[in-house]
Amino acid sequence: MQDNLWQAVLGEVELSVSHASYLTWFKQTTLLKNKGGVIVVGVPNVFIKQQLENKYTGLISELLQKNGVKPEGLHFKIHSFGSNHPVEVEAKQFEPKTTTSSDDPLPAHLTVSAPSSPYSHDYRQGLNEKYTFENFVVGSGNELAYAACMSISNIPGTKYNPLFVYGGVGIGKTHLIQAVGNSIVKNQPDKKVVYISSEQFVQEFVSALRYKKTNEFAQNYRSVDVLIIDDVQFIAGKEKMQEEFFHTFNALHQANKQIIISSDKPPRDIPTLEERLRSRFAWGMTIDMQTPDFETRCAIIQSKAHDKGIVLTNDIVEYLAKLIQTNIRELEGVLNQLLAFCEMREISPNLDIAMNLLSSNQTRPKHINPRQVVDKTAKHFRIALEDIMGPKRDKDIVMPRQIAMYILRSELHLSFPKIAHELGRKDHTTAIHSVDKIEREIGLNGQIRTAVKEIKERLYV
Repeated sequence: MQDNLWQAVLGEVELSVSHASYLTWFKQTTLLKNKGGVIVVGVPNVFIKQQLENKYTGLISELLQKNGVKPEGLHFKIHSFGSNHPVEVEAKQFEPKTTTSSDDPLPAHLTVSAPSSPYSHDYRQGLNEKYTFENFVVGSGNELAYAACMSISNIPGTKYNPLFVYGGVGIGKTHLIQAVGNSIVKNQPDKKVVYISSEQFVQEFVSALRYKKTNEFAQNYRSVDVLIIDDVQFIAGKEKMQEEFFHTFNALHQANKQIIISSDKPPRDIPTLEERLRSRFAWGMTIDMQTPDFETRCAIIQSKAHDKGIVLTNDIVEYLAKLIQTNIRELEGVLNQLLAFCEMREISPNLDIAMNLLSSNQTRPKHINPRQVVDKTAKHFRIALEDIMGPKRDKDIVMPRQIAMYILRSELHLSFPKIAHELGRKDHTTAIHSVDKIEREIGLNGQIRTAVKEIKERLYV
């Protein structure tokens, strides 16, 4: 009966929240107790426990009542799903860890042997088993990409093929696309999965040319079930490499084999990419992954700390989430810096320690001048400085010029006449129009939103 009750609740939860949120927070839960109005829900880890307690208690209580149970108390308990008996697991307080000289061995079916030659490729080579769906934090900026990847992992090659995921540096693209590969390897071990960066792909192709093994190289990649290519923008400008990848892409797509690609830009914006590849990349589904919002960054910090057996107070979590706003790798870096500092001194982390240790990571906009903004914008779009400041009205020049005006206003708070002067305009109404337009476009156009974000990041490097 308990199982039927909880399945009914989960069925309504699935209709009430996004698919990605359901998969992340609810799918792995179970009802442990329903007695005397006390409801105990089993969850796999402390991270999900906190999210359900903080965000979904009201929804669950409402749906329980809808299904005939009025909860006097609703509790979430960490539960070991591998056994028949519930196991309470408490998150550890900060304790210095001892290291071991060797890691636990991988299961036999996941062991990767060394390649026999520079151009040979063992299936699953390159996949990092730490990148899984279970430890990927879902937020508003990556929800669609996560849902698409989950769908692909269940039935690869049937839809969203190819899947093209793009976005800025350090926002989780590599984690997500490798999670697909790891999930397929785990649940469908007969599938041949290859993950590789485009740089490695190029290196293997060069080796194959050198050793006259291009046929073997082609066969290795065209016989896989799932091909995952990371940072595909790096094959742009390499004619022979693009031709080889074009034929590999066609062979796999025609055989209904799954192709997953990541890049820092959408296909249309990758310079010197052949048009035939550009069009094929757009055949399936193209998804723009966004910078994580504040709540998602907090969740990521909590998840990373929990993986290390550490409990951080909310004030530390929020401080770190406000300190690093665009790059998950940097976010993890400052967290590791804080934990290492405290571990070496055998002290517990607190807000004062975090602020004193990490204050140098904060950017200082006052050192940026208007010419640097215009120059960085021109370089980002690969146009000449004299063009962005000149009279040309070409579309590929007007938009960067408008973005430069917007950044001058939002970052340096210049007056509109001053902005117009910096871009060689005589009429300041042009600056007003440009700033208003980019403000609107940022909310609607992922390409412009990403460009503005990346230019701002480069201003403070």
